[in-house]
Amino acid sequence: MEPVRFLLGKQSSLAPERVIAAVEIESEDGEEGDVIDIDPRIRLMYSANEGDIEGIKELLDSGTDVNFRDDDERTALHVAACQGYSDVVQLLIDNGAEIDSEDRWGSTPLGDAIHYKNHHVIKLLEEHGAKPPMAPMHVNNSREVPEYEIDAKELDFTNSIELAKGTFHIASWRGIKVAVKKFGDDEIADEDKVTAFRDELALLQKIRHPNVVQFLGAVTQSSPMMIVTEYLPKGDLHAYLKNEESLRPTKAIRFAIDIARGLNYLHEIKPEAIIHRDLEPSNILRDDTGHLKVADFGVSKLLKVTNRVKEDKPLTCDNTSCRYVAPEVFKNEEYDTKVDVFSFALILQEMIEGCPPFKAKNENEVPKHYAAKERPPFKAPAKCYAHGLKELIEECWNENPAMRPTFKKIIPRLEAIYNKFGQKRRWKVRPLKCFQNFEAMWKKENSSSRRNGSSRSNSSI
Repeated sequence: MEPVRFLLGKQSSLAPERVIAAVEIESEDGEEGDVIDIDPRIRLMYSANEGDIEGIKELLDSGTDVNFRDDDERTALHVAACQGYSDVVQLLIDNGAEIDSEDRWGSTPLGDAIHYKNHHVIKLLEEHGAKPPMAPMHVNNSREVPEYEIDAKELDFTNSIELAKGTFHIASWRGIKVAVKKFGDDEIADEDKVTAFRDELALLQKIRHPNVVQFLGAVTQSSPMMIVTEYLPKGDLHAYLKNEESLRPTKAIRFAIDIARGLNYLHEIKPEAIIHRDLEPSNILRDDTGHLKVADFGVSKLLKVTNRVKEDKPLTCDNTSCRYVAPEVFKNEEYDTKVDVFSFALILQEMIEGCPPFKAKNENEVPKHYAAKERPPFKAPAKCYAHGLKELIEECWNENPAMRPTFKKIIPRLEAIYNKFGQKRRWKVRPLKCFQNFEAMWKKENSSSRRNGSSRSNSSI
């Protein structure tokens, strides 16, 4: 008898090779193409793959086991979850399907639905109590659990709100408010995003500086995985500039010093420097004292000393704000820490000008202007760029990365410029105060003289 084959469609999300499988069924009369007396349990899986509601009902009414497992330990619920048939999933659950059954590779129906991004099925399974799959960083030995691990149960998201960037939420942890970056269930199957999560954790563990947001811990042993950092209630620099528009030069420089100190720390880490690569106002946060802290290392890079890095694929504006990206990154060339210097120059100029670089231009088009050696115009009064501030900005966004100064050299220059602005301000205030004191003394003495003169005059009369 010749076998009759039919396809079972999408395979387990954890199978070593995710290929379309074939099931061979022998026909009773030996004629190829006939499908006769197929095991009803196999027919159940086939019907689940096809979304055949009536066929499933007929099979279940006839007594077919809803939890039948094939050679790979897969059930009809696994198959329906892979295909994204929420009505079939609901029918199987209503008839007693095991919600968290695992196939031979350990994948559950929810895990399969997450892998294939079947969001309606994900929601449905979660509503019926399906347990989230193990996080990609899960370890079997408790001794291998990272020291920074936070129990997800300790994070209270009651009344939680989203922060400026959608993946961040406010939560309560051990009596304090924290910022939580969630790694969604639908991202677990994306190997690139899992790698990015691991890389960000590797970076955050190295960082301890007052001008860099403090890493508190992470959830890696359960899903969703999360990164927990300190919460800064005053928000980010983008929102602040939107309300304040242009800043006084002294304030802009003071903010610039904070940013430069944070980035200098990252660039000076040995043996591998950290390139932020996504420096923009929304990734710079304000603390309670009014100082700034660099945040969000989702696309940061570790840079071995003397080496340069290159993106695996061309940059898209979906991944980052192209308005602040150095031209060498946009052109998919090798780059180093100087990309952060370029972005820094744009932010410093924005604080003084009161508007983002090339505000009138579409964000996707801005990098082309940088690549063409164009830079945002200086429109603020010349006094706002006194003491060499404009020259410093121009050096920092130089077309040639090698000509841009390091933050180690930028910081003392900013401090010197800040002191000169401060001296000028104090010089203007002191004469006015002296004049006011002199005027008050003159009035007092003049008033006393008049009273004394009047007394003498009366006595002489």
